[in-house]
Amino acid sequence: MEVHAIRTEAAYRAALREVSALVDLDPEIDTPEGERLDVLGTLVQAYEARHYPIDPPDPVDAIKFRMDQAGLSVADMVPYIGPPNRVYEVLNRKRSLTLNMIRRLAELGIPAEVLIGHGQVHAAA
Repeated sequence: MEVHAIRTEAAYRAALREVSALVDLDPEIDTPEGERLDVLGTLVQAYEARHYPIDPPDPVDAIKFRMDQAGLSVADMVPYIGPPNRVYEVLNRKRSLTLNMIRRLAELGIPAEVLIGHGQVHAAA
């Protein structure tokens, strides 16, 4: 199996075409096609990470997304953020998340790294 580094946009597009064709074949992992798919997938991911980085989501947007995804209301967020007025303040970006809020929100499956985000985090609850 001869595989080359992906250094150009043309090589990237060619690798994507090959990955797509291999995925359509649904190869077993321990076959030559499966191994090629695995290697090409890793190379494509590395190229995309370098050339098309994705910024982490905004912490408040992540909270709103999780609320929408799980059908949670402001009242449901009280155990994680605090009284309803505090929930509204956080959701309207008028109050920063505290470390304790981040810990509790992580229980909802929102990664702490996302909740820390670009903003300021306060140590108190």
